[in-house]
Amino acid sequence: MSEHVDEVLRAACIEIEKRWEIVFLEIGLDRDHAHFMIQSVPTYSPTRIVAMVKSVTAREVFAKAPEMKE
Repeated sequence: MSEHVDEVLRAACIEIEKRWEIVFLEIGLDRDHAHFMIQSVPTYSPTRIVAMVKSVTAREVFAKAPEMKE
């Protein structure tokens, strides 16, 4: 992933941290995917956390880095 996509993704993660009780302990980017180590409250199920993160990050990345849709 490009540096621009990396910046957009990390900014989206910061916004997620502000809105929900989720903390990104580590963010790792590979060529075509991302890895997250996340800490959260026990009231959020892992499925709910994944859905929130995927939804918000995908929306932000596709809006601010449209080249990723290809």
